[in-house]
Amino acid sequence: MLDLDGVVYVGPDAVPGAADHLAEVRAGGMRLAFITNNASRPPSTVADHLTSLGVQADVGDVVTSAQAAARVLLDRLGPDGRVVLLGGEGLEVALAETGLSVVGPEDDADAVVTGYGPQVVWADIMRASVRIRDGLWWVASNTDLSIPTPYGVAPGHGVLVDTIRRFSGVEPEVAGKPARPLLDETVRRVGGDRPLMVGDRLDTDIEGARNVGIDSLLVLTGVTGLAELVTARPEERPTYVGLDLGALREPQPAPRETGGGWALGGWSGRVVADRLEVDGEGDAGDWWRVVAAAAWSHLDASGTAPSTDDLAPPAAS
Repeated sequence: MLDLDGVVYVGPDAVPGAADHLAEVRAGGMRLAFITNNASRPPSTVADHLTSLGVQADVGDVVTSAQAAARVLLDRLGPDGRVVLLGGEGLEVALAETGLSVVGPEDDADAVVTGYGPQVVWADIMRASVRIRDGLWWVASNTDLSIPTPYGVAPGHGVLVDTIRRFSGVEPEVAGKPARPLLDETVRRVGGDRPLMVGDRLDTDIEGARNVGIDSLLVLTGVTGLAELVTARPEERPTYVGLDLGALREPQPAPRETGGGWALGGWSGRVVADRLEVDGEGDAGDWWRVVAAAAWSHLDASGTAPSTDDLAPPAAS
């Protein structure tokens, strides 16, 4: 189960090597699903974008938080449910697929569903917020506070969720990562044994996998770097760490604990006077695995993450 932005592509461009890596693992028998918290685009648009980047993707390979939100609504309301929609095309398409009826903000309704939609008007937000405060059930596609745009990082749907939450005092039922509905919906739609979540964010992709009880692979082509990795909370720690999607075709050896630290593949790491030190040479992926093991061991024992000043990752071969 592949997150998209920061894993398969960054903005409009493919992550270098991503298309080739995915073609090879697919040829080796892996079933691929592309999942996203972005509820604004329907799966067909996402599949077309991936195809334009050289990544084979059919509509059935894409699962969005809008589809997961629609499933949450359908399971509780049944096909006759009436839903107020605050969001974009992706949510509208997902609701239509389930047969749920979309009604206006003033109409009789069973629920409100919200998602990222740049054309949502403030008057509709106000009316829906009052109805949520007064008891109308609320489902949110996701709580991402930011989204990438051509003009930089911008406020995401999570900002609207926070606004409505603070006004109404109501917590929504969330469909997107790290909540489990999106991953459950992906398994339901795509199938497969031993699901693996592949992502670049600890607080959505990796924590989401842990919430569902499946393995995860953190790739370092997106937002997570050294500072984020060494401070990861237990619920944010991946099963595996790799440089990029090539890690899907590589062994994932575990560091071994030594008398004074952790070692793997020619690297040894330890914390000395609250500073993380790594020496040796070898595969760059093994360096990151040693860093994670040494840092997390220290964090769990002391309650503080080690300093990484002057610690520089090796160049990938």
